[in-house]
Amino acid sequence: MSKLPNTTTSIFSVMSQLAEKHNAINLSQGFPNFPIDERLLQISERLLSTNIHQYTPMVGLPSLLEKIAYLTKENYGRELDVSSELLITTGATQGIYTAINAIVANGDEVIILDPSYDSYEPSVLVAGGRPVRISLNDDYSPDFNRIESAITIKTKLIIINNPHNPTGKIWKESEFEALETLLEKYPHVLLLSDEVYEYISFIHPHISVHTRPKLADKAIITSSFGKSLHVTGWKVGCLIAPERLMNEIKKVHQFLVFSVNSISQHIISEYLDIVDFSEIATMYAHKRGLFQEALKNSKFELLPSEGTYFQVVNYTEISNKKDIEFAKDLITKHGVAAIPISVFYKNETDKQMLRFCFAKTDETLLAAAERLIAI
Repeated sequence: MSKLPNTTTSIFSVMSQLAEKHNAINLSQGFPNFPIDERLLQISERLLSTNIHQYTPMVGLPSLLEKIAYLTKENYGRELDVSSELLITTGATQGIYTAINAIVANGDEVIILDPSYDSYEPSVLVAGGRPVRISLNDDYSPDFNRIESAITIKTKLIIINNPHNPTGKIWKESEFEALETLLEKYPHVLLLSDEVYEYISFIHPHISVHTRPKLADKAIITSSFGKSLHVTGWKVGCLIAPERLMNEIKKVHQFLVFSVNSISQHIISEYLDIVDFSEIATMYAHKRGLFQEALKNSKFELLPSEGTYFQVVNYTEISNKKDIEFAKDLITKHGVAAIPISVFYKNETDKQMLRFCFAKTDETLLAAAERLIAI
């Protein structure tokens, strides 16, 4: 018996392994290949020799919780109760899994908007829930008529991801207003807002659920220090939720991981005193511009990248192959790895799109673009 009978090796592992085998430039997996901030390294080296190697409290290091609360107030104007509304997690993925398994009961339905991050559905299935996959519009905006038609008395949760992986789409004010209207109509439905790319936006500002009181009161919001500080291997994230929801989440968390890596929490806590998140957005804006300009004369059509560190392209001028097959050809014949977008859909919708990650050194991006232009 398997709780995940249809789950196989993730596309991210498949493409990275293929890229390594063929010595391709890996723009598939969403992790940076450049060094972390020197100041973060200095803090790490200094703190490693101090007494920070034992368990932290289950909910997280107190100083880190206080600083997250301060950032939430400064960035979003939301006051948090540190003792009851915050939880440090082993990365955002564990936070999402924990939240879903705390909230979703056997037979509950969870609406997932496709294309969607691949951890959502397995988390629902393990909880005994039923994923209800709803496609976004062609421009990756939400279709609220379609979403509402999927809501039933069994619907427990809607998951949104903003800024959006894999497309880089950012929700507009009007879309949040529509979501508020919808959830007022169905008060039994909760919200899980995945905001791990919250500090990486380009065209218009990221709107957080933290800034929407009508939503925040029924929402679980997840963030990622791995994404925000480009230390993905440290696996430190956080959840913010109203006390009544957080109490249930903590029950699952304490028997899943209990407490998160103490060293990373201490280092991040101190680093938050000096980091400027606007500089992170500026850095990624430079890389986005560099990559887009380098591909300007290619046969790829570049879709808008409003946030995250991903660039989606259409390759219909190059090939009519299915996106998984074309992505493999791109590695074996042209030496560049990307992720096919169809894997983010339940029904494997294939619009001949690929996702490139531009969280790479300038040299890596230019070398990849040179190969892509030659196709």
